[in-house]
Amino acid sequence: MTDVNTKALSVDDDGHLLSLNDWSQAVAEVLAEQESIVLDDRHWEIIELLREFYATFELSPAMRPLVKFVKLKLGKDKGRSIYLMQLFPPSPARVASKIAGLPKPENCL
Repeated sequence: MTDVNTKALSVDDDGHLLSLNDWSQAVAEVLAEQESIVLDDRHWEIIELLREFYATFELSPAMRPLVKFVKLKLGKDKGRSIYLMQLFPPSPARVASKIAGLPKPENCL
């Protein structure tokens, strides 16, 4: 369980929300804090892209598809694994998906 504004949210063993409908920006802030991340505009840009990816493909992307999608949408400077690692260490696909309120990508440990 994760508490946000006195509301208990159900999460899986890895801390991912069990219900996509529970997600909000306030929830994202709490989930990011649990990962020792302070969200800024760069993070929100990636979080919004992740949610767009999920809405389109109905799955959370692994690292390679995430990098390709970011590159397609935001350009080659941001569409690099090193850029994403700086924002969402140690595993950008897993950590960013968690903060975005999405399920854990299937091939992430």
